[in-house]
Amino acid sequence: MKDLFDLTGKIALVTGASRGIGESIARLLASRGAHVIVSSRKIDACQAVADSINADGGKASAFACHVGEMDQIEAIFDYIKSEFGQIDILVNNAAANPYYGHILDTDLAAFDKTVEVNIRGYFFMSTAAGKMMREQGGGVILNTASVNGLVAGDKQGIYSITKAAVISMTKAFAKECGPLNIRVNALLPGLTDTKFASALTTNDKVLKIALHAIPLGRVAHPDEMAGTVLYLVSDASSYTTGATVVVDGGMLA
Repeated sequence: MKDLFDLTGKIALVTGASRGIGESIARLLASRGAHVIVSSRKIDACQAVADSINADGGKASAFACHVGEMDQIEAIFDYIKSEFGQIDILVNNAAANPYYGHILDTDLAAFDKTVEVNIRGYFFMSTAAGKMMREQGGGVILNTASVNGLVAGDKQGIYSITKAAVISMTKAFAKECGPLNIRVNALLPGLTDTKFASALTTNDKVLKIALHAIPLGRVAHPDEMAGTVLYLVSDASSYTTGATVVVDGGMLA
């Protein structure tokens, strides 16, 4: 029987992959045979993850890319074209959340940074990958959104707004790219133990309230998000597109 989770021969780009959920995704995809391009803003951190994957017997390379910068998006896809000639999987996981506070006090700098990375970055990473996938006959795009895109997080207004946009973006790309054999889905993580979520996980008062609302009664580990991504980028989900999969310990239940 065919291994539906086998990614041998696939080229996968994972953004925000130097730590947290992105790193877990990169490691799991590599363990299933994909050559993973580990990307984030800082090359040293990316290289460390890529070196570790290679040392464990996987295949990985590192390339720095700030997805909020259009010239850096162009540069990473020029690299992929010249080095590999294909891209089979794009995982849009890099994200920005510079402001935690009342929505009325959101300043322009925080607004711009969050929108540039979480919306504009995801959009133009997807169009760049999608154009390559169109030429090669197909591929898969996976967007890391958030449960905040469905239910806005307290004091996380602009972040929640951008993640709602990612959910809508996922559906729009899925609808128009389905005929091109490009599947597009989204992962919606709940509260996960990452540096990115430290404003919540290190605040005892906030954490206590959050855990009370999670039926499983705990914060997720980044590895617990990677399995869903593997399903969504593999042949196991070959008839799944436009889906938004919530992985939140039951919080929205």
